[in-house]
Amino acid sequence: MIEDKNQQRTQLSDLGEFGLIDHLTKNFKVEQTSTIKGIGDDAAVLDFKKNKIVVTTDLLVEGVHFDLSYMPLKHLGYKAVVVNLSDVYAMNASATQVTVSIAVSNRFSLEALEELYSGIETAARIYDIDVIGGDTTSSNSGLLISVTAIGEVETDNEVYRNGAKPNDLLVVSGDLGGAYMGLQVLEREKEVYKVNPNSQPDLEPYSYIVERQLKPEARKDVIKLLKDLNVTPTALIDVSDGLSSEILHICKQSNVGCDLYENKIPLDPQVISTCEEFNIDSTTVALNGGEDYELLMTISQEDYPKIKANPSLTIIGYIREKDAGVHLVTRAETKIKLKAQGWKNFND
Repeated sequence: MIEDKNQQRTQLSDLGEFGLIDHLTKNFKVEQTSTIKGIGDDAAVLDFKKNKIVVTTDLLVEGVHFDLSYMPLKHLGYKAVVVNLSDVYAMNASATQVTVSIAVSNRFSLEALEELYSGIETAARIYDIDVIGGDTTSSNSGLLISVTAIGEVETDNEVYRNGAKPNDLLVVSGDLGGAYMGLQVLEREKEVYKVNPNSQPDLEPYSYIVERQLKPEARKDVIKLLKDLNVTPTALIDVSDGLSSEILHICKQSNVGCDLYENKIPLDPQVISTCEEFNIDSTTVALNGGEDYELLMTISQEDYPKIKANPSLTIIGYIREKDAGVHLVTRAETKIKLKAQGWKNFND
C-alpha cells in the first residue's frame, strides 16, 4: 500500500511546486567541497578543479522497475540513489552529487513523498553525497523517479569496459543472485496476499535476499579497497542486468573472449536454499537475475597476489583471445556459449 489511511494526508496542491521542493529538500546539507551552489538557484555550480567528471542518469518507473505493493517508499528513495551511485563507482570514480526529479500523481500525499525523500536523504548521508537539485511535475499514471549522479576521478585513473586483455583475471565483488530471488519471494507473497489479505508473510528466512532487492548497496567500499591495494582494474562494470550480460559487454567492447567457471560463481547460502525451494537453477539465477549491483572487473595477473586472499573479491574467470569465444565452463567441465538473458527493456 502507498500509505496508512489513518495517517495525516496533506494534498500536494496545498504547497504548490516550489513549496513542495522547498519542503522536501529542507534537510539536505552540503558536504562536498566541490559543491559551490546546490539547491535554490537556476542551476547548481560545481568545482572539480583538475579531476575528470563522471555523469550518469537512471529512470525508475512504477509498474516497470518497482511495485509499491511491497516496495516501501523510503526504500525506493534509497534504492533510486544507490543504483546510480553504482554506475559512478563502476568507472572507478567517487560519487559526489545527485539530482532527483519526480513525476507524481495526485494519489500520493505530502506524507508519502516525505517517506520517499527520507530514503533519498539517508542514501545521501551514508554515501556522503550532496543532493543539488532536480524537478517535480505531475503524472497521470503513478510515480516516476529520475536520478542523475555526478562523480569525479583523477585523470588516468578512470576505468572503462573496453580495457580487458587476454590473460586478465575476471573478478566479482560480493555474491550474486540474491536480488532476483528476493524479488521471487516478494512476488509470491503478493499473490498470497491477493488471495488472503489477512495473511502475514514470514520473510525472516529470506531476510538477506529480500534486502538485496529492496535495499541494495553500491560497492563504494570495493573502490576504496582496490585503491588501498594499489590495484587498478583493466575493465570495470556493475552487475545490474545479470552477470552474463555484463561479461558480454566487457568482452564485446574489449574485443576479447572469456571462460567463466560455474563452480567459482559466489552464491549466498540463502540464495541456494531459496533456489531449491523455487526449483530454479542457482547458476541460471546468478547469470541472468540482475540488480545485484556488485562490481565485475578484469585484473592483470600481476595483481593476483594483492587480491587472492580478500573475502570481498572472487576470481570467477579468465580472459582469452577473441576467437576463443565467451563460455561458461560447467562443473562437469563442459563449455557452453554464454548468452545474455538478463533484464531487457522494451521486451514484448
